[in-house]
Amino acid sequence: MAKKDFERKFYLVREDVLPEAMKKTLEAKELIDRHRVDSVWEAVKKVDLSRSAFYKYRDTVFPFHKVVTERIITLFFHLEDRSGTLSELLRLVAKYEGNILTIHQTIPIQGRANVTLSLNVSNMTIDLDDMLAELEKLEFIDTVEVLGSGG
Repeated sequence: MAKKDFERKFYLVREDVLPEAMKKTLEAKELIDRHRVDSVWEAVKKVDLSRSAFYKYRDTVFPFHKVVTERIITLFFHLEDRSGTLSELLRLVAKYEGNILTIHQTIPIQGRANVTLSLNVSNMTIDLDDMLAELEKLEFIDTVEVLGSGG
């Protein structure tokens, strides 16, 4: 007898410790979700995964941002204190239609400030992981961390 969802345990696991088949399943699911392939067969072929492995893992492994039910996320930034950094950060979040709910910035110390943003990411036009990667590329951002999610 299968366990009911409320009886199952769930874990948040770093990508680098996942088995290759799970990583490839996530890649195949993303290809399907983004309509970059026409079938499961085409997706698994593209990522070099067996169909049986895909079907084994497809309902058990999900990207973090897909399971956040409230679609509210809190991000922490450690950034340089220079003119325009906060506005550039907010501009990029707005570009992808992240709805900023709260902003908290500390007083800069030694040329660095901490900023915490709470965002509603329900209508974002980019994958959360892709946006975080874009933010990390900005020269004035030292650190980007997901502090939590919920509503």
